[in-house]
Amino acid sequence: MTGVRADEKSPDRLIALSDGIFAIAMTLLVLDVSVPAGLDPDRFHDAVGDWLPKLGAYALSFTILAGFWRDHRRIVQLAQRVTPLSERLALAGLGVIALVPFPTAMLSEYASEPLSVALYALTIAVVDLLQLALFLSVRRHPHTSRGIAADLASTILVFGATVPIAFFVSPVAAMWSWLALAPLKMAVGRRYATG
Repeated sequence: MTGVRADEKSPDRLIALSDGIFAIAMTLLVLDVSVPAGLDPDRFHDAVGDWLPKLGAYALSFTILAGFWRDHRRIVQLAQRVTPLSERLALAGLGVIALVPFPTAMLSEYASEPLSVALYALTIAVVDLLQLALFLSVRRHPHTSRGIAADLASTILVFGATVPIAFFVSPVAAMWSWLALAPLKMAVGRRYATG
């Protein structure tokens, strides 16, 4: 009978893998931002105008991934050891994280298309849904962890709600709705910091 080494149950290896996947996904985001070489002045100005939505999508996704990275590290560090369930949930979440550059590129090119905006919003909601499931699988004190769960749920709620908004109202309205996340997260933070 072979035993499992203690370091295989430690969250350190999962954190190292996670850091690498987040770093690669965040780096891949910038590959979509470029200006072709050899343009005359008029075409250069047109290219810069085309580049701005790509830069915006990059900044949005980089900021979101940075938050996911922070949350993921915090969640995995809560685990005293990695269980098969927490490992599967973490890997599923990392798989979706690695996918984020694709809907980001779609969003930067086709922000007026409902499917592009909905796919982006759905991807972000699924990442946080998996983060929430991972958190619930590793938490030690359910009564003291409501704030973290509420914070994760707020992202799921906002981005998930904008999927139908993109299709039935407008893609622009859906993207503007993402701004609701900032005051919602502040309210959640205040609520659980005081109580």
